[in-house]
Order: sequence, then structure tokens, then C-alpha cells
Amino acid sequence: MSRPIDRRTFLAGALAVGAAACSGDSDGDPTTPGSGASSSTAPTSSTGPATTSTVLPATPPPTTIATVADPQKVPGVGDGLFRLGVASGDPLPGGVVLWTRLAPEPLDGGGMPNVDVPLRWQVADDERFRSIVASGIVTTRPDEAHSAHVDVVGLRPRREYFYRFTTGGEASPVGRTRTAPAAESSPRQLRLVFASCQDWQDGYWTAWPHIVDEDPDVVLWLGDYIYEGGIGEDVVRPHNSAEVMSLGQYRNRWALYKGDPLLQAAHAAAPWIVTWDDHEVEDNYAGRFPKDPADAAIFRQRRAVAYRAAWEHQPIRGGRPTGPSLRIYRSLSWGRLAELFVLDGRQYRSDQPCGGDSDLGEGCAQRTSPSRTMLGMEQRRWLNRRLERSDGRWSVLANQTVLTPIPFGPLFNLDQWDGYAHERDAVVDMLRRRRNAVVLTGDIHAAGVGTLGVDAERNRPAGTEFVGTSISSPFVEGLEDVVAELVEDLPQGKWFDARHRGYGLCTVTPRQWTTDHRIVSTVTQRRATVSTNSSWAVRDKVPGAEQV
Repeated sequence: MSRPIDRRTFLAGALAVGAAACSGDSDGDPTTPGSGASSSTAPTSSTGPATTSTVLPATPPPTTIATVADPQKVPGVGDGLFRLGVASGDPLPGGVVLWTRLAPEPLDGGGMPNVDVPLRWQVADDERFRSIVASGIVTTRPDEAHSAHVDVVGLRPRREYFYRFTTGGEASPVGRTRTAPAAESSPRQLRLVFASCQDWQDGYWTAWPHIVDEDPDVVLWLGDYIYEGGIGEDVVRPHNSAEVMSLGQYRNRWALYKGDPLLQAAHAAAPWIVTWDDHEVEDNYAGRFPKDPADAAIFRQRRAVAYRAAWEHQPIRGGRPTGPSLRIYRSLSWGRLAELFVLDGRQYRSDQPCGGDSDLGEGCAQRTSPSRTMLGMEQRRWLNRRLERSDGRWSVLANQTVLTPIPFGPLFNLDQWDGYAHERDAVVDMLRRRRNAVVLTGDIHAAGVGTLGVDAERNRPAGTEFVGTSISSPFVEGLEDVVAELVEDLPQGKWFDARHRGYGLCTVTPRQWTTDHRIVSTVTQRRATVSTNSSWAVRDKVPGAEQV
């Protein structure tokens, strides 16, 4: 696809433009657009302060767009409405979801009045907006943190577009996005980045500028976008409050993370496909069960406000949460080349088995019980139906926790799929029936490669799992080499590395899937170099990866 401007030049200009210069299917698949907008429609948005020593950089003067009839300026609100940037997500052949949030005081509740505020959005063929192809007005509301989710439809397949928001004479940064190829097409390539786990306190997110330079078609986020914990000691940069519990606190924590300029640039460069893991709510929660049983009485409400804040800050297709429930599992296709199945391994799972106080524990009968679930019955049935009907050459699971069996002698990580072994085997059997099955996984702050369907008792390869390291979150210090040796001694364990931070870069063609594990030189300094740690290839119709 042609690129009209250099990526760095575009992003530098886009971030300087506005107020964010912070230096489906018949089964009810949510990928089916629900309330889109063309150039003649105006879609309806579905949409306790904490003290902080963190200061967002000053906002430059807003840009007035004389050619746009902006809504009236909001009384009592200063400049800097778009300090959290813009984002796009869930690309379809004819559309994409656009996101922003009005927040002149992002770390103190947002700073918006208790009124609805109209917001104009535009999509154009060019970055100067000389050729606008879709536009409309979306209403942002106080009870949705003045966030906007615009499900744009009527766009052309596999095209690059530019988008922006305006209100009160002020313009957002310009974002770049792209639509997916037509459903019946056979694309020659998909370029995909997958990433996870960006604890603010553990370091600067030096991977994001390099991810922008990779020029991915899509970024796949696998969970732990925020961390809910309090202010740590001896950290690279502190959190903005104690552990978050209320809706206002979760919103402020999301605003802290969304204010990072490197992350904003990555959102502005490409569409994202997002799922979550545990830290968007609470470490190691499982369905309706909190990590600490003493919190059971308040956990339903905590999960409800956490889900609300997560929805308010991400470009996800579909309606707002209903109490402590939000369906985010869905599938998206890249023509006939690949279909991505985005899983939710937190909301519906049974509690972790065997009653341990930590992730690691000895096995017990519960661990292999057919009654225990990671996905829940409805999601598991949905996955089976979608896999059976899919015509994608590559079937890709966007998955939170490690699927490959990884016993550590008599111990198991019971928060991973090893704690739900019966259902894990059922999912692997589903994948075995596909032409090519690839699982992309986050969570453990380490990179690895595993062969599904292989262990000490069986040798029936069913697919390949690529585990990506973290953006900033560390592995358990002192155990990096011990765990690597244990994993690589297993017949299903190809490779493991827990010493580096970074992301996975996947290049997908009809004949081969290649994953490069990319690592940054540091997260304790603001800038880093990037290199390839390890590269692996999966050939068409041959399950299992080989190092290249």
C-alpha cells in the first residue's frame, strides 16, 4: 500500500496539531457494526479525584479549523480538550471505530462540566482533509466521561484513512487508520504487532516509537493496559494515587496511562484490536472472584466500575457495559488470509483451582476437572462455531494467558490455562481441525514459543503459540534462567526468554507465518534502540515453528 507521507513526519505533525501534545456474524459477533455513520449521518455515542505529583506537559494553543462549523465552545472549559489523544480500532472491510475523550484536566476527573457536549468527527483520504469521505456529530456525555465511540461505516476495503475530532474551535490530533481487506479477497500479507503489560511504574514505554516504525496494519493488545496498584517504592515513575477502587480513581488511572505521548503516537498510527487481562480490574481476579476473598462483598461493584472505565478509554465496537458485564470477545478477518478470534479469559472463568495463595501451586483434582472453565460456556461455544465456519487460511487466537502446558516439576501456574487443563485440551482439539492455528499470548512478561498438542505423553502437533514479552513489566527477578531451562527442556517448549522487554512482530503470508521477537535496549531511560531477539517461522499446513 502506498504511503503518502513519512510516518515520523506525519506523527510529529499530528501530535502538534491539537491539544494532545503530551511529550460480526449470525452468532451475534460484536464485529458487526451496530450504529455506523456516513457523511450524511450523525451517530449517537454509546458511550473521586486523586492527588498526583505527575504533571502532563503543557498544551500548545489549539488549532481552529475555519472550514468546519464547530459546535459552540463549552462555557467554563479552557483549552486542551484533546489531551488524551485519539485512537481507532476493530477494523472491518467497510469501517472502523474512532475514539477520543474530552479531558482538559485528565488526572483530576477530566475537568468537563456536567453537560452533554457535541463533537464533530471527520474521516478523509488525505492528512490535510481536502477529501473528506465521512463526517458527523457525536454527543459526549458526563456519565461516559465525555468519551466518544464512533462506528464509521461506508468506507472502502483495505484503504488508509485519516481522522480527527473538533469542538469549540479546537481540533484533536490527526489519526491514521486503515480498513480490513474485503471478506472475499486474498491479501498477500498481514503485518501485525502484538503487545501487552505496560506497568507505568516499571519503566518508560520505549517500544512504542519502534512499533510505529514497523508500520503495522494492526496492533493487537493482549491485556494489562493499566495497572491498578498504588504508588510503589524505587520505581521509574510513580503512579498517581493509591490502589484504584472507585470509578473516578479508575478514570484518573486510565488518563495517566493514555497521557503518555509515545502511547498516543502508537494509537494515532494504526488501528488497534484490544482485549484485557486482570490488571484492568485487579491482579489475578477470576470471573466474580477477587484475588483476596475478603473483598468478595465489594468486588462486583469494583469490577463494574473498572469495566466502565476500560470501555470509556478504548476504541472497542459495541455498547457500554451493563453493570459488571461487557462482552469483548469477537472475531475479525483480514480477508481470507487470517481470522482473529479475540478471547476474554477473565470475565467468565472459574476461580483458580487448588486453593493456593499464589500463581504457582501443586496440582489437584480441580485442575483437570471438566466443570472448570476459562472461557465460560457461551464463549466456548461461540469459539467452536466461529472456528468451524471460518475460511481464513490462518486461525489466530488473541489470548491472555499461556495455553501451552508448562509444568514446573510438581508445580503449575494455576492462573494460566494449566489451571483449566480440561478446557485447554478442548480448545487445542478445536485448533487441531484448522488448516493453520496460531495463538498469540501476553501476561507473563516473557517471550516464548510453544507447540500445541505436544507434551510428555502426546506428540500430535495442533498449532503454535507465540508468547510476547512486556512493554515494561518485569519478570520475577532471579528466575529468568531457571524458568528458561525448565521450559526449553519440555518437548512442547521451543524457546523462552524473560530478560528483555519489547513486542512481537508478525508477517503473515499465504505460505508462511513469521514472528520476530523484538526487544528494546532499556525501559529505565526515555529512549532505546531495538533489535530482534529471535525469529520463528510456521509453514502453511505444518503446525509448529522453526527458528530462522
